[in-house]
Amino acid sequence: MLSLVLAGVVVVLATALVMVFAGQKRLARRLVAASGRLSQDIEPLGSGLAEATSVVERAVDRAVLGGGDGSMAEMRLASAFGGIPQGVVVFDHLGTMAFRNEVAAGYLEARHGDVLVEEAIVEQARLVTVARDGLPPQTIELFGPPRRTLVLTATPLRQGIRRLGALVVVDDVTDRRRLEAVRRDFVANISHELKTPVGALALLAETLLVEDDVQVAHRLTERILTEAFRVGRTIDDLLELSRLEADDETRRDEVPVHPVLSEGVDRVRPAAEQQGIAVEVEEPPKRLVVLGDRRQLVSAIYNLLDNAVKYSDRGSSVHVRARTDGRWVDIEVEDHGIGIPRRDLERVFERFYRVDRARSRETGGTGLGLAIVRHVASNHGGDVQVDSAEGEGSTFTLRLPVGAGPVAVSVEAG
Repeated sequence: MLSLVLAGVVVVLATALVMVFAGQKRLARRLVAASGRLSQDIEPLGSGLAEATSVVERAVDRAVLGGGDGSMAEMRLASAFGGIPQGVVVFDHLGTMAFRNEVAAGYLEARHGDVLVEEAIVEQARLVTVARDGLPPQTIELFGPPRRTLVLTATPLRQGIRRLGALVVVDDVTDRRRLEAVRRDFVANISHELKTPVGALALLAETLLVEDDVQVAHRLTERILTEAFRVGRTIDDLLELSRLEADDETRRDEVPVHPVLSEGVDRVRPAAEQQGIAVEVEEPPKRLVVLGDRRQLVSAIYNLLDNAVKYSDRGSSVHVRARTDGRWVDIEVEDHGIGIPRRDLERVFERFYRVDRARSRETGGTGLGLAIVRHVASNHGGDVQVDSAEGEGSTFTLRLPVGAGPVAVSVEAG
C-alpha cells in the first residue's frame, strides 16, 4: 500500500516538474519575442529562461540608451531654438503643432491684434505643406500700440517625396524697418541741406565772375561767406553727432556745473548780441558737480542756448539755471520766443526736424543741435525734455546724474 502511495507522489512530482519546465520554455519564448520588438540587433544566447532574461535586459538597456540620446537631442534643439530672437513653429504632416519656442508662444497665446499672427502662422503652414515650390514671405502690420511689423517665412519639411510637416519662422522686423526709414530720411535730409548752400555758392560765384560793381561784388562775397559757413556748420554738427553715436564709453568725471554753463554762454554770446538778445545766468553753487564728459556737456549746453537764441524775438532774453534734488542735476534753458506747437513737441529732437523752416534758413540753423543734445543726455544716462507754449516760449531741461559732494544732499541749488 505504501509503495503505491510513493509511486503516486513520484508521478505527481514528475508531472509538476514537466509542467514547470514547459511553462519556463513558453515564458522564455515570450521574453525573446519581446526583446526582438525592443531591439532588432539582439540575438538570443539560448532557449533557457536565464538566457532569455539576459536578452531582455540587454534589449531594454539598448532602448533606454537610444531613447536617452533622442531626448537629449530634442532638449538641445529646443534650447537652440529658445536662444534665437525669431519665433519658430513646427507642424507635423497632419497640420498639428508639434513644437514652438518661447518667442512663438508669445504670439500664439496672445490676444487682440496678435491673434492675427496665430491665424497667419497656421494658414502659412497649411499652404506650404501642399505647395510645390514654397511660399513667398508674408508681411503682417500690427498697428498696436506699439506698432510692429512681422515677416512670416514658411518652409515645407520633406524626406524625399514624403511630406513630414512645415516650419514657420516669425521675424519681428520693426526696429530694422525703423532704422531703414531713419537712414533714408537722413540721406534725403543731408542731401537737401548740403545741396541748397552748395547751389547758392555756385550761383553766387558765377555772378561774381561777371560783376564789375565793387559794392555788388562785396555783397556777393559776403553771401558766399555766409553760405560757406552754413556748409561748414552742417558738416561740423554731423561730425559731432557721429562722434556722440560712436562714443560707447562716455567718460564719468566729476565736472563742475558752473564752468560748463559759463563756457556754453560764452560761445553763444556773440550770436545773442547780434540778435539783441540778453542771456541771463543764475549762477549755480561752485561745488555743484555732475558725472560726465566736459566736452560733450559744453556742446549740449551751447546747442540748447543756440536754439533758444535762434527762436527768440529781438530784444527778449534767455535764462539759464541749474537745480538739483540730490540725485539729478536739471539744467534749464528758458526762452520767450515763438514756442513750439504741441504736435511738434515729440519730434523736435529728431535730426533735421524744424518747427519753422523759414526762420531756420534765416538764422542758418542745421537742424542737428537738439539731436546732439539728446545724444549727450543718453550717453550720460540722463534725459532731455521740453515744455513749451506756442507764442510764449520754451523751456528745455537737461537732466544729468549728480556727482559726489555736499550739494548732493540739498533739495535745490541755484
